[in-house]
Amino acid sequence: MKFIVSSTYLLKQLQVLGGVISNSNTLPILDNFLFDLKENQLAVSASDLESTMSSVLEVDSTDTGTIAVPARLLLDTLKTFPEQPLTFVVEDNNTVEISSSHGKYALAYADGAEFPKAVELSDPSTTNIMGDILATAINKTLFAAGNDDLRPVMSGVFFQFTPEHLTFVATDAHKLVKYRRSDVQASEVAEFIMPKKPLNLLKGILAGSEEDVTISYNDSNARFSFGKTELICRLIDGKYPNYEAVIPRENPNRLVIQRGQFLSSVRRVSIFSNKTTHQIRLKIAGAELNISAEDVDYSNKAEERLTCSYQGDDLQIGFNSRFLVEMLGNLDSEDVSLEMSLPNRAGILTPADGLDEGEQLIMLVMPVMLNS
Repeated sequence: MKFIVSSTYLLKQLQVLGGVISNSNTLPILDNFLFDLKENQLAVSASDLESTMSSVLEVDSTDTGTIAVPARLLLDTLKTFPEQPLTFVVEDNNTVEISSSHGKYALAYADGAEFPKAVELSDPSTTNIMGDILATAINKTLFAAGNDDLRPVMSGVFFQFTPEHLTFVATDAHKLVKYRRSDVQASEVAEFIMPKKPLNLLKGILAGSEEDVTISYNDSNARFSFGKTELICRLIDGKYPNYEAVIPRENPNRLVIQRGQFLSSVRRVSIFSNKTTHQIRLKIAGAELNISAEDVDYSNKAEERLTCSYQGDDLQIGFNSRFLVEMLGNLDSEDVSLEMSLPNRAGILTPADGLDEGEQLIMLVMPVMLNS
């Protein structure tokens, strides 16, 4: 078995696939890339049992065959080459020899038949979405997903597809993000929970991509296909909490403020907050927002005043500054709106501008009790 391929082209494809490979694999075969050669098409796969990603590369060959090649060793070698053709030849002594313009390198390979087969999706439903829209949806929601192993359904992003719109939701019970696109629809109603790792891979690959992604899914797995690449992953099993029920409907008090200024202020003031609660206090009266924090144990305190546009009753409310910083940092609008009803009810943060037609984004943050 022999093929010739460009070094930089191969490296670029393998670096994308390498993100799937786990640092602590239970099966040694998973530390390899699977090379499946069918004449001038080389299909390369990587897997961690939960997710499998594969790409088809154009190579120069007339052979067929499958081998499993050590991923780390191959990647480290490819990174050192300038652009040039590399010739891969599978030898009889269980090594694959790579020839460059300067030398030869031999790697031991494993039998490709040992590599776990990717799941076949039986009777899937499908939806098409533009790569960049999917990457944006993942970016806007993923940070809010939880890390609690006891509540696995909250550790992923909830995809909710209907003929009217696509909705993406993530929550860890302290904060919640709901991102909706009414300019993209599915043919039928479907719901599933995607784990974090494949979403992180997708958002990196698809950012700025104009190509369509076909999402196929059934009860247990989802497949994302775009270009010559596909990612198949196991879904998180379980029922997602009723997120609509926790979003307060009546929020008479509305604050509009410049996002960058608000974010800098919260960041600065939070340095002086209690290191376990990270509590900051927002005190709003008229067109003035007073942000303060105090760490009584160390006699540290800070206070800032900002001008804002506010409609509603005078209000004092406490938030965990880390959640506010995360949310404001994940918005890209010029101004943000914070809607509240009572000091013990969740605040709703939304971008006041900068959204596309058909795009809706709501962030919810739970308050913390103020010790007056």
